[in-house]
Amino acid sequence: MKIGIIGTGAIGGTIAKKMVAAGHQVSVSNSGEFDELEKKASELGASAATVGDLVKDVDVVILSVPTIAIPRLPKNLFDQVPKDTIVVDTSNYYPFRDADIDEIKKGKVESVWVAEQIGRPVVKAFNNLLAETLVAKGRPEGAPDRIAMAISGDEVKDKAIISRLVNEAGFDVVDAGDLENSWRHQPGTPAYCTELNAGELERALQDGIRAVAPQIRDSVIKLFSERTSQPSHEEIVEYNRSLFPKNPKTS
Repeated sequence: MKIGIIGTGAIGGTIAKKMVAAGHQVSVSNSGEFDELEKKASELGASAATVGDLVKDVDVVILSVPTIAIPRLPKNLFDQVPKDTIVVDTSNYYPFRDADIDEIKKGKVESVWVAEQIGRPVVKAFNNLLAETLVAKGRPEGAPDRIAMAISGDEVKDKAIISRLVNEAGFDVVDAGDLENSWRHQPGTPAYCTELNAGELERALQDGIRAVAPQIRDSVIKLFSERTSQPSHEEIVEYNRSLFPKNPKTS
């Protein structure tokens, strides 16, 4: 499969490596200088491409950039891209980084907003696990300690294809429903960065409370920003779990 990934940060770069390892043909792009992009692409085992070329002749485009960067993509980026090309949104909205996006702050689901900005339907995936989880905690299919990833979207066939990629990356998949339901695995919910197995994640997706998720998200950021030392990966996961008493892995 031909996969183009816009963004080579912690998430986009990790996805690229995993897709290359799974045997896919991967091209990457970012906002940096092209010679630096070529170096990064070589490290990932991918090829470098301008963002305009990257979306041409691929089966899947993965958007792995901060939410605030979505409107900065070329306005006509997807105009000539076939309708059956799947677009995946991995972003999570954080006001301290992404500034005030009024529609999202008023309650519009993040990935619905992304789809509107690019003029294409999207699948929400690869967003509810920390980068270190993606890097180090993928497991073979059927492993008893396999972590699950949530996915949302309006097209069943598109979700089936992206679910296969998630499986190849080393994670089980739990379908959270249509794109309007992707809030269930956004920041501030029990499904977000809590490293659950498939059964546990199914429960967590149902236990989220949409109205309070933004407040929880912001409280977590505030707490960690006030620390004098960077929290470890394990501390972040444990704290996220502790916010939700019904979480099956809450200590």
